Amino acid sequence: MKIPFNKPYLTGKEAHYMYQAVYTGKLSGNGYFTKKCQNYFQERFGFTKCLLITSGTDALEMCAMLCKLKPGDEVIVPSYTFVSTALAFLREGVNVIFADSMDSNPNLDAEKLESLITPKTRVIVPVHYAGVACDMDVIMAVAEKHNLLVVEDAAQAIDSFYITKNEKLIQKYGTNRLPLGSIGHLGAFSFHETKNITAGGEGGLLTINDESFVQRSEILWEKGTNRAEFFRGAVNKYGWVDMGSSFLPAEINAAFLWAQLENLDDIQRKRRRLWEQYFVGLQQLAGNGYIRLPQIPSYATNNAHMFYIVCRNLEERTKLIQYLKDKGIMAPFHYLSLHKSDYYVAHCINIPELPNCDMYTDCLVRLPMFYELSLEQVDEICELINELYTHK
Repeated sequence: MKIPFNKPYLTGKEAHYMYQAVYTGKLSGNGYFTKKCQNYFQERFGFTKCLLITSGTDALEMCAMLCKLKPGDEVIVPSYTFVSTALAFLREGVNVIFADSMDSNPNLDAEKLESLITPKTRVIVPVHYAGVACDMDVIMAVAEKHNLLVVEDAAQAIDSFYITKNEKLIQKYGTNRLPLGSIGHLGAFSFHETKNITAGGEGGLLTINDESFVQRSEILWEKGTNRAEFFRGAVNKYGWVDMGSSFLPAEINAAFLWAQLENLDDIQRKRRRLWEQYFVGLQQLAGNGYIRLPQIPSYATNNAHMFYIVCRNLEERTKLIQYLKDKGIMAPFHYLSLHKSDYYVAHCINIPELPNCDMYTDCLVRLPMFYELSLEQVDEICELINELYTHK
């Protein structure tokens, strides 16, 4: 039995749409398929404005640029996340303040957030780990109190929702079920090949939920020019007006993504079924205290981006990963706490104590999760894990 950790899913339409994109004669982006994808996200999830981006990392870098930060400003970021979350803001010359995770799941501990705020704080960056929402009511309340911007790192969170109790948000959106990436001022998604849907290996989405960012976001997107306004007929010529970069993906990436979006509901149904099969298959082991299973808070939905378990210590996790590898099953750990990284330690005097981040660094392991994984294979993986602990 050989089971990879991830395998990108092909719906069968990707090559067909990419062929169409090639023969439209416009390959550089912002063409037919780019607009179809952006309209899909705006209509389905209600984002104020969407821009297709070359990657989730680049979407975060655009967010950082839009925040108009200055050297010495502070941005709060969870330590248990991918380096892009911090790096996007460090490029603006700010000081990143790392926050600890919750004990119950790897998300930023919103209840401890306010203790990190100083007069220099400008932005909070919650990361919706595994597609499960952070406590956005608390985060947005803190941000409003201190006049801060909120950038949602929703890289793993497509088609996942937050159940709000905030009357202002309910009134604004007409529902208490808010798509992740729509709550903060800005949001960033990834369509890397490891995500639920992909734009052909790399891709991302910037969501703008505050009208004041819309015009400048298009300028940054178009390499610092007002070309988007020119093509809409809003100006009679275009030129260099601001900072920017090559954030606009090629049209063939948008065409690939469109084939995935057409099948999003089917993809999500299958992934959720796999997730539930894991949960049931490992529940007894968790009940006996050998491992911890993912916890979905009452305010969050589950988009089945990832199924992970938390071992009791590093030694047990190492043995589990090796045991599964010997059986042909790839089950990797995940992030290393950024506050313990070589780069951060070399550039920072005061290293914070973030015990929950360190616990997930040492104890969390991800199990295979992809569309073509069968329920029978999930049962086999669960059986092997149960056998390992039973024999021990």
